Amino acid sequence: MQTQALMKNNMFAGTSDSHTDYFTRPEGTLAYTDYGGNGELVLMLPGVGALRSEYRFQARLCSAWDFGLLPRGDTIAEIRHAEWCEAVDECRLLTSPTYHLLRPWHGLDRLPYLGQHLPYIRDDPNLKYV
Repeated sequence: MQTQALMKNNMFAGTSDSHTDYFTRPEGTLAYTDYGGNGELVLMLPGVGALRSEYRFQARLCSAWDFGLLPRGDTIAEIRHAEWCEAVDECRLLTSPTYHLLRPWHGLDRLPYLGQHLPYIRDDPNLKYV
């Protein structure tokens, strides 16, 4: 599958220092990956049929792009495929500007943005057309 190959060979693919941790409760076990960040906690809960690898890929894409690391053209082409619509809809990275760009690409309704509203970005007249 093209998606899996791109995720494996992409700059957003897994790193050697990430591993799966488990949080066990009487109701069940939650698997999660701690990437060692020091920002706000982002919790992504997969829905029916969504793959954990798609969430990881999307989280890395949004994080990198939010910090100015632009993705390659093939990465953009891949995330715009219809097969990503469900994962984009369910991932809900509401503090990511990039995530809010992905939603309209898939024809999804806008959701509230919960991230920072930085004046130098909000008031930049050139960004009103982006």
